[in-house]
Amino acid sequence: MLIEFSQGKIIVTPHEIVVRFSSLPQCVLQAEQSAVSLFGSGANILMANIGGVKWSVKLDTPEQIELISQELGCEIA
Repeated sequence: MLIEFSQGKIIVTPHEIVVRFSSLPQCVLQAEQSAVSLFGSGANILMANIGGVKWSVKLDTPEQIELISQELGCEIA
């Protein structure tokens, strides 16, 4: 599944997520499904915590978080 948001594109499969930024095409964030956390209630935050590496991205809408949740099978906190 491909989700476009204001900062770029998010590619979601049932096993992983990849974030590509329009303004930084050489920068790619990737995480396994088990490392992803989703935060809704207006926050719209996609976060990955993999060992010593942690990153987060603010998305545009609650619908984007919901689509990611459905595809990855992750609950929204």
